[in-house]
Amino acid sequence: MMIRPPLRPSLHHLLPLRVMGTAATRTVAARQPDLLSAALAFQDPSAFKVKSWGELLRALGVFRLCSIPVLVNNCGKLMSAARTILGRRGFSLLLRPTVYAQFVAGESEAEISQSMEKMKLLGLRPMLAVPIEEDLGESTGEKRYDDNMEAMLECVRMSHGNTWSQDPMMQLKMTALLSPDLCVKLTTLIAQQPYDLSLVVKAMDGEPISFPGLDESEVAHFLCGLRRLNKIAEESVNKVRVLVDAEYTYMNPALSLVTMAMMKKFNKDSAWIWNTYQCYLKESRSLLLEALSLSKSEGFCLGVKLVRGAYMDKERTLAEKEGRLDPVHQCWEDTNDSYNGSLDVMLKAISQKPERHRIIIATHNEESVRRAAQRMEELEINKDGGSVCFGQLLGMCDHVSLTLAKEGYAIYKSVPYGSVDDTLPYLVRRAQENRTVLQGIRKERELLRKEVWRRLRLRGGS
Repeated sequence: MMIRPPLRPSLHHLLPLRVMGTAATRTVAARQPDLLSAALAFQDPSAFKVKSWGELLRALGVFRLCSIPVLVNNCGKLMSAARTILGRRGFSLLLRPTVYAQFVAGESEAEISQSMEKMKLLGLRPMLAVPIEEDLGESTGEKRYDDNMEAMLECVRMSHGNTWSQDPMMQLKMTALLSPDLCVKLTTLIAQQPYDLSLVVKAMDGEPISFPGLDESEVAHFLCGLRRLNKIAEESVNKVRVLVDAEYTYMNPALSLVTMAMMKKFNKDSAWIWNTYQCYLKESRSLLLEALSLSKSEGFCLGVKLVRGAYMDKERTLAEKEGRLDPVHQCWEDTNDSYNGSLDVMLKAISQKPERHRIIIATHNEESVRRAAQRMEELEINKDGGSVCFGQLLGMCDHVSLTLAKEGYAIYKSVPYGSVDDTLPYLVRRAQENRTVLQGIRKERELLRKEVWRRLRLRGGS
């Protein structure tokens, strides 16, 4: 049987939350940022004192390359050509000490642990990411998905079982465990008649559930995928917080359905399963408000990863091709307003019930980081109380990450790991998705240069 779940709460349930979000935005705008530490201007190059000469020069070189649009836009083709010319071994020798070393923790567990121990000394926490890429038409059968599950179970073990672990997190790409094509079909079906969360939970527990609209083979694959996700969740509860990535709008409703079902089952006492909200989408605020309402009505804790989003170009192109309205905000300012408004909503909810809500403010935007820190001060939210943390990518935005850690905030780095061959598709896709960020790292490059000159002057003076 199917019953309509409260995935789209009625307006009278959402109205107090919408008003709360608006009021919070106005309150922050009216306050003066005099409570904040001057360090949160992120102008001090001394944040890079902890880096070696090699790390400084590597970062400067890599960031210089990343600031050239033609290289970023064509990095996949260029790397493919380089591998053909240099051979697999030569290509690996070229990438390992440069791009790979900047953005990847390592391949073996010993290499990863060495990188993580160094992060721990700097006050940074790991959010490990298995670099698995899967898109429409790339499904390769249950064995591939089972292998991906084993890789993620190993990620759970490694995240929890090392001395560098402190309230560890990991990222999970659901389409590495469940066919993207099926997720697209589920999204279409959900729009017509949403599935009950309890039905999905029962399927996770192994009950032979029938899902209307899916044929026999699709149901079989869906059940296998849910059991894979269930196994990962069972292994991670009380050990590692699992942050489910958002992907494209044509499959996100299916991903959210499954993620919410996982929350209903596993987030009874704390937020172990989290969902991601992409604030460059016009619907992001309403989706977040729905999640808050649903978590309250279903009695589970809500974990939120708040991002701006990375698929803007593809979303717009696809919407234009299909004659749909553009799902993405029209300008950068609107996306900023969306992000900051959603941030205010979550921080207000956390101030009221910190044990029931958690957020990772995943952004490289300094204004949003300062805004969050200011709002935490106003709402008397503990910097390191567990309900609020910040997140940036490994190898980027270190002037923000290191400063936040020094100021006592909980700060995570998204950490991919694996061989050059395994991580290359991941790095290429991240570079193309984040090219606006990559091309806008002028300030970090300038601070790195200042630190280099500071050291040269000290050496010259001695």
